[in-house]
Amino acid sequence: MFWPFAWGLTLAAYATHTPLVVYTHGLGKSLVAAFLLRSSACTVNDIFDRDMDAGVARTKGRPLPSGRISVHAACWYLLIQYILGFSFFYFTTSGLAFVVALFQLFPLFAIYPLLKRVTYWPQAWLGFAMNFGLVTAWMWLVPAIDFPLIAAGMAGCWCWTMLYDTIYACQDIKDDVTVGVRSTAILFGDWIRTLLVACGVVLVLMLTLVGVLNHQGIAYFVVSVGGAALHLVWQYATVDLDDPKSCWRTYPFLAVQNSVRTNAHSGNFNQHSYLGLLVWLGLVIDYGLSIAVDPLSVQVFI
Repeated sequence: MFWPFAWGLTLAAYATHTPLVVYTHGLGKSLVAAFLLRSSACTVNDIFDRDMDAGVARTKGRPLPSGRISVHAACWYLLIQYILGFSFFYFTTSGLAFVVALFQLFPLFAIYPLLKRVTYWPQAWLGFAMNFGLVTAWMWLVPAIDFPLIAAGMAGCWCWTMLYDTIYACQDIKDDVTVGVRSTAILFGDWIRTLLVACGVVLVLMLTLVGVLNHQGIAYFVVSVGGAALHLVWQYATVDLDDPKSCWRTYPFLAVQNSVRTNAHSGNFNQHSYLGLLVWLGLVIDYGLSIAVDPLSVQVFI
């Protein structure tokens, strides 16, 4: 959830030669925003999915389906999270960026779990829900939306989410069919790898287009675009879609938790977290080089 914020912020900082202190402050805001969004998204998803989760081996031990927490308590917890999220964006964001942030906080993630019941494309909706931070963070520094740039960035992010969440859904295909959960993993069946390759190719193409539109330097194209492309090739070569443990290790953030618990050193763990980091590193190198030649950018503004 953090990476779209970091990408959007760094793209804007590079384009506007934003002072380093302002950029660093924006990264802090991005981290808090990502934490609040992700935590509330997980809560609302678990509330809606509690009955389905009870029928899936991997999720039946979660607090709600296992009965450790009541639905009433979970709803109060969600309300507190929403209040914190609204308050944070109210005091740190204004104008259209505030509207975009609230759109991501409330309806986008609340609608997502309902779609699992009516369409095989819930990952498509999640692709928008997960990545609106790119728009919000861009607008923290640039009030006007650069529509071609933002559209290319969101398309790339959408493909990224489609890719990693389809892999994630491969863990539970048998149980999901039984309980009635729908996903792109079930829909594509033997064609899953074709979908993943298509999403990966479009992701790399969109990252390239973003770099061209934002006039990025060589570091971005080598580290962000080239690094992401090589990393995706490695993922395709190492992930076993028939092995739930391999799919789990490939999922962003969850892989971090898994590696801590198991001290695993498999080639697939944490892959998409690393992909997000690679893209950001190229962006931040370009940004650092741009302000290095502009002394005014590194001054501390009060």
